Amino acid sequence: MILIKNGFIHNAIVPEAFEADILIDNGKIIKIAKDIKADDAKIVDVKGLNVFPGFVEAHCHIGLDGYGIGYEGMDYNEMNDIISPQMRGLDGVKAMDPAFAQAVEGGVTTVCTGPGSANVLGGTFVAIKTVGRRSDDMIVKDNVAMKCAFGENPKRVYGDKGNSTRMSTSAKLREMLAKAKEYSAKLDAAGDDVTKRPSYDIKLESLIPVIKKKIPLKAHAHASDDIFNAIRIAKEFDVNLTIEHVTEGHLIVEELAKENYPLAVGPTLTNASKFELRNKSWTTPGVLAAAGCQVSIITDSPVIPQQHLPHCAGLAVKAGMDPFAALQAITINPAKHIGIEDRVGSLEEGKDADIIITDGDPMEISTNILKVFVDGKLVVEK
Repeated sequence: MILIKNGFIHNAIVPEAFEADILIDNGKIIKIAKDIKADDAKIVDVKGLNVFPGFVEAHCHIGLDGYGIGYEGMDYNEMNDIISPQMRGLDGVKAMDPAFAQAVEGGVTTVCTGPGSANVLGGTFVAIKTVGRRSDDMIVKDNVAMKCAFGENPKRVYGDKGNSTRMSTSAKLREMLAKAKEYSAKLDAAGDDVTKRPSYDIKLESLIPVIKKKIPLKAHAHASDDIFNAIRIAKEFDVNLTIEHVTEGHLIVEELAKENYPLAVGPTLTNASKFELRNKSWTTPGVLAAAGCQVSIITDSPVIPQQHLPHCAGLAVKAGMDPFAALQAITINPAKHIGIEDRVGSLEEGKDADIIITDGDPMEISTNILKVFVDGKLVVEK
């Protein structure tokens, strides 16, 4: 057992911080209270320091794009097939990529990583911890979402291969969702009679969890019209949806508040490298959160190095975002976004003991992250 004593607790659930102890056993938080007594516990006295939940990233490509190894390490986009829902992000994760060590030193303890946005359908994302030597042992939840992409990227990559307009992108997605619904219905009708089952199709098989609303479409959409295209198609096929990037979200905030889809905003600490980014702004997450939207802030790493996730939240605060909303945007909201809020994203009894200790506000660049616990193990100490 480990007993973290006298910390100033920021649990990401209530706005007010409070002084308390945290008792950890078997990788879980088992008690949060004042003056906990545990004779067998190792004491970690953090008096005068701040205690936060480990930060969570809802959308990135860490581990699939190798740090410092160029093209050889780039496994996040399958470039030979515009429709590739059968790809699994887990299969591309390089667990010992140095980017993971950098991430955890920055307090990022859980990430949702997976395929990029070259394809209309790119495959599934996986939620993993940022500490480990083998990706299988780092999994919090596999197949958390199915990546799809709107906008410039599928057009650019496949413009001379049958996908030169946003209309064709949408048409290809509709075609696959319609085929998957039919395939799923035939499987259900066949039951245990293998002679009546349709021929196995790995692409359609991979889309069944989407059709049955077990996982959402994770829709890459920067521009307002691409966001609306994603929503339109999700409604047509009655599937769940999360919207990723949401660069022009501040321009359509009333509509997004009404629709109430989870929103992952970013990466913003970048150049406007293409047309659909021309309206990007640090005000976007704050404007959306103030309107009642569930907002996560993302780095889209390696676009922004993973360890700068809290600094991105700080820049949103500087642009007007409520500080507590910004904290939730890198803790409990992304955990909800990827469906793992029962395990991570806040300091609560029963959750994974992913905890960071700081000497100030981690959203300020001058703050030092002094200790990081992942699953109750001290993995960073400064």
